[in-house]
Amino acid sequence: MSYSILEKNSLAFSLLCVALCLLADVDDPAHKNFTVVNQEVTAVNSNPQMAHARGMVNAVLRRFLRERETLMPSAVKTPLGMWNYPVWWTNRMKAAYPQQWQTIITAGNATPPLTLRVNRRKTSIADYLQILLARHDIAARQIGIDAIHLDSALSVAQIPSFKDGLASVQDAGAQLTAPLLAVHDSMQVLNACTASGCKTSHIPEIADVELTALDNNAKRLQHITQNLQRPQLQAQILQGDASTGSAGGGLWDGLPFDNILADVPYAASSIVHRHQDIRWLRRKTDTEQLATLSPKILDNLWQMLRPDGKLLLVTCSV
Repeated sequence: MSYSILEKNSLAFSLLCVALCLLADVDDPAHKNFTVVNQEVTAVNSNPQMAHARGMVNAVLRRFLRERETLMPSAVKTPLGMWNYPVWWTNRMKAAYPQQWQTIITAGNATPPLTLRVNRRKTSIADYLQILLARHDIAARQIGIDAIHLDSALSVAQIPSFKDGLASVQDAGAQLTAPLLAVHDSMQVLNACTASGCKTSHIPEIADVELTALDNNAKRLQHITQNLQRPQLQAQILQGDASTGSAGGGLWDGLPFDNILADVPYAASSIVHRHQDIRWLRRKTDTEQLATLSPKILDNLWQMLRPDGKLLLVTCSV
C-alpha cells in the first residue's frame, strides 16, 4: 500500500493521526469505532484539497481496526510509542540529561494542574479561597505568594470572578517572574518578549510602574491587551523586534529602563504538558536558531538598561 497520497497532504495526514489516536487510546464499543472512521472519511471528503485521499484514509483506518491487537503491542515498544515524543527530541533529552530524561519526558505527558494567580489589587488569597469554597464549593489551596491550586480543573468560564479580574490562569513557576523582577512604584519597566501577556499583567498587580510591553507578533499583542483590560491594568503596548539595534527597532526613546524582563523565545521543552502539540511543531533545527536569537535579544536589551538596573532572563526550556 502506497502512502504517497498522505505524504503530500499534511492536513489529511494530521486528521488521520488524530483518528488513529482516538482508535488506539480508548477501548470503545464497535459502533463508536465506526463513528470515528465515518466522521474522519466525511471530513476528508468535504475538503477539496483532501478529497483525493478519502480512499487511502478509509483503508488505513479500517486496516488498523482489523489488526489493532497485533499492531498495538509492537507500536508501544518503539521509542515513539513509549514516550509520545519525536525520536530526535527523546535522543537529545537523553544526551543532555542522562539521569533525569525519563522524569522530564514523563512530566511532559502528565495532565497539568489548574493554577490561578490571585490579583492582590482586588482581593487577597484568603478572601478568594473563601469565595471559591463558601460560595461555589470549589476546593483549592495556596501554593505561592499569589498562587492557588484548584483540586479539580475548571474551564475559564467557570472560574469565579474571572471576568472581574480577581484571578488569572498562570502556572506557579511563571508566577515567580514578577516577584523576582523586584519592581516597585514609579519604576520604568520593560517586558521585551511578552508572548501571551500573563507575566505582563502580573507586574502592575504588584506595583504602580510605567510598563512597556513589546512583542513582534500582532496576534499575541491582542491577547496582551485583553489580559490587561480584564483586571483594568495599564501598559504601553508596542509591536517590535527586541533583537534589533540599540534603540529597540526605533521604538525606544533612549531613556533607560529600571528593570527589564527578557522572556526570550526558546524550545518550550519545559511546558510540553501545557502545550502538547509543541513537540510535533518543533523541528530539529529550531533549538539552534533560537539559541542564536536569544543572545541578540540580550545584547540589545543590556543597552536599554540603566547602569544599576536589573535584567531578569526567563526561558521555557529545560
